[in-house]
Amino acid sequence: MKKSILIALSILWAAVYLYAADGLVNVPSIFSVEKTADRIENILNEKGITIFNRIKHSEGAGKIGIELRDTELIIFGNPKLGSPLMKCQQSVAIDLPQKVLIWEDDNAKVWISYNDPGFLEKRHNITGCEEVILKIEQALAGIAKAASTE
Repeated sequence: MKKSILIALSILWAAVYLYAADGLVNVPSIFSVEKTADRIENILNEKGITIFNRIKHSEGAGKIGIELRDTELIIFGNPKLGSPLMKCQQSVAIDLPQKVLIWEDDNAKVWISYNDPGFLEKRHNITGCEEVILKIEQALAGIAKAASTE
């Protein structure tokens, strides 16, 4: 029994480590890159979150003769969350506004990727903003889930 629990915990730990090993959260989407990006944009608009830009990297690459799998970046923000975070640690402004990357891997699988707020908390040595970090984590996870599934 103990051995089974240890094995299960080891597998869970490995999965969590791979999930955010590089400071990114990666969420699979059942939709195309364009449809996933459209869904994210609609969700952000519905929530009243400012969209600063939507960059179609693959189109830009095509203009200079480089073939790139579908890749889009949406830059967005909400001062109600970002400003308190910057007040806790101003250097986090380098990672704001938020960004979400929608991309297709070499197996034609579509992913939504964004900075793990916990990683940003560590990167910038943010203290005293646990509630804000949690709100951001929940908001990003909710947006990614809503955009990636039926």
